[in-house]
Amino acid sequence: MKLYFTKMHGLGNDFVVIDAINQTVALDQAQIRRLADRHLGIGCDQVLLVEKSDQAEADFRYRIFNADGGEVEQCGNGARCFARFVRDHGLTDQDQVRVLTAAGLLRLHLHPDGQVTVDMGQPRMEPADIPFFATDRAACYAIAADGAELAIGVVSMGNPHAVLAVADVDQAPVAHLGPLLERHGRFPNRTNVGFMQIVAPDQIRLRVFERGTGETLACGSGACAAVVVGRLWGLLWPNVRVELPGGALTIHWAGEGESVMMTGPATTVFEGWIAS
Repeated sequence: MKLYFTKMHGLGNDFVVIDAINQTVALDQAQIRRLADRHLGIGCDQVLLVEKSDQAEADFRYRIFNADGGEVEQCGNGARCFARFVRDHGLTDQDQVRVLTAAGLLRLHLHPDGQVTVDMGQPRMEPADIPFFATDRAACYAIAADGAELAIGVVSMGNPHAVLAVADVDQAPVAHLGPLLERHGRFPNRTNVGFMQIVAPDQIRLRVFERGTGETLACGSGACAAVVVGRLWGLLWPNVRVELPGGALTIHWAGEGESVMMTGPATTVFEGWIAS
């Protein structure tokens, strides 16, 4: 079977986007891994499926698969690409798009300049909601890793995130600590790991080791999680520029009880057919 696909990226976090509305799509984990393989397939961090919604509250359904073939709940950069995809391919003519994900309903807003704002919903901080093993909710947790005790913030943006503060993100041990924390026993569903350098109250630098993928050039939900943690620690203002290796996002979070708003670009690279 041949599938028509679109290759897209959000600040270098790249995706294979597949229209599962106008073509039949049935992919198993091995096929997803092959699509994501940068030598034997198309190459991407995640595969995104665009599907019809079976609920009146949503215009589409959005499914996300990491490069290892596992399905995950949320991807902020992918959501921006999703919005650009459905508009550019004539699946909608609306500037506001409602998308159902495994983490809940997302609201996407397309701007005339090509930027996309995603309402990422309210962050979840209760340990059971992340999920994270802890007796009580806290802004900062001590966690043992690599023979040391680290201080982390933990939050769910529809997917789990651990955030560490570092003095210099360029020197952060992402390749070493990222895999250790991703599979730490206190995260039963594994976690994404953010390494955050606070430059100013309205500016951070960030690198993210993504669950099931490894370090990526950008992570939208990771940027949101880092700002939430920095706000909970009293170090950041409501509007923050998040500088990632692939570029910058703007994150706004007014505080508890409010949604996190993420704004950034979405870019189409090429389209084609591949045998699945």
